[in-house]
Amino acid sequence: MADKKQNRRNNKNYDDDYNPRFRKQRKKVCVMCSDKNFELDYKNPEVMKKFVNDKGKILPRRTTGACAKHQRDITLAVKRARHIAILPYSQN
Repeated sequence: MADKKQNRRNNKNYDDDYNPRFRKQRKKVCVMCSDKNFELDYKNPEVMKKFVNDKGKILPRRTTGACAKHQRDITLAVKRARHIAILPYSQN
């Protein structure tokens, strides 16, 4: 009986670490570190909308792929844009 269970396990074409519920995702790369010409400007709403979701919240690092240093810059720029009414604080 133990042999049958072992054979069932070996018949699958899966790796040992494979779990169909969870896929391995590619590591996101910081946009500002990889592209030296990328300009983060709080006065440019098209660039700032990439880092804000549809409700107006700032997206986290795991979503944007930014490094810690640049995530702090993103947060500061979004807050400045909100303060001078280029970006809304929230969406209705």
